Amino acid sequence: MSWETWSFAFNVTVPNLLMMLLGILLRHLRLMDDLFIDGATKLVFNIALPCLLFFGIATNHPQLSDNLFLVIYGAIGTIVTFLLLEVSAKWLVADPRERGVFVQGGFRANTGILGLAYAMTAYGDEGVAIGSLYLTVTVLLFNVLSVITLTRSLHSGEGKKIQHLPLLRSIVTNPLILGLLSGLVYSQTGLGIPQMIEQTGGYISGLSLPWALLCTGASLDLRTFLRSSNVAMLSSSAKLFFVPAFMTLGGWLCGFHGVTLGIIFMFSATPTAAGSYVMTRAMGGNSALAANIIAITTVGSFFTTALGIYFLRLWNLI
Repeated sequence: MSWETWSFAFNVTVPNLLMMLLGILLRHLRLMDDLFIDGATKLVFNIALPCLLFFGIATNHPQLSDNLFLVIYGAIGTIVTFLLLEVSAKWLVADPRERGVFVQGGFRANTGILGLAYAMTAYGDEGVAIGSLYLTVTVLLFNVLSVITLTRSLHSGEGKKIQHLPLLRSIVTNPLILGLLSGLVYSQTGLGIPQMIEQTGGYISGLSLPWALLCTGASLDLRTFLRSSNVAMLSSSAKLFFVPAFMTLGGWLCGFHGVTLGIIFMFSATPTAAGSYVMTRAMGGNSALAANIIAITTVGSFFTTALGIYFLRLWNLI
């Protein structure tokens, strides 16, 4: 395997690892405590991440008709993998309150940051253009389905019957979903964004990934991580191996090749999104488990992404 392939994954993945390690160090030095983490998590979840999603979509002006088949495939594939993990969770995860974290960790990819980074590194502007609408639809589904599985999991753990109205309300009021939808609507108007507003939005958006990764690292339960709990390892295995293989094989069977198949693989091969920790903590789930899944998949995706790119190039598929 050429060093360029390893270097590609290395340059995209390692900065995230270093940010999480910095979070661990800051927690050890008592510069980040639970009160600080709670406040920073709320800031990221309610303001920074929605701002990132809004400006990322609103400034790209993506056109649905250009990549309609790819978008449809991405939506269907995301829903199918979600349903497969939902069914598997009932058999693999004993604690009902951890099933939602297991499912979210297994299917929710970091496409908003690492997916676009992969696409830009591999294909330049063409990769970003092709991946933008794929990103919009899949990230929207990631957030909607994550709210659904976490809500169902937390309610079932309390032995309560799921109420559809509160579930619908939690979806339509989710800040990440609002940021996505508002950005998509604004992008279709064709209106520009004043430079002053766009620059301010860039400052706020720039807080999202660093703070999410710092809080993830600071909340990482190293003892649990080193013990490699069954739930964390099963969810991470699904994210690192099952989902990329399933999505890529399905895309190949549907006739995708070259850039489009590369986008499907790279987006699905990204580690579990840092936003999954933010959402889990904000909704009262097992945030330590979510942090462990992010850490394991971030480390593991360095190898699986490099290997996947190598073999897909070797077989002349991308």
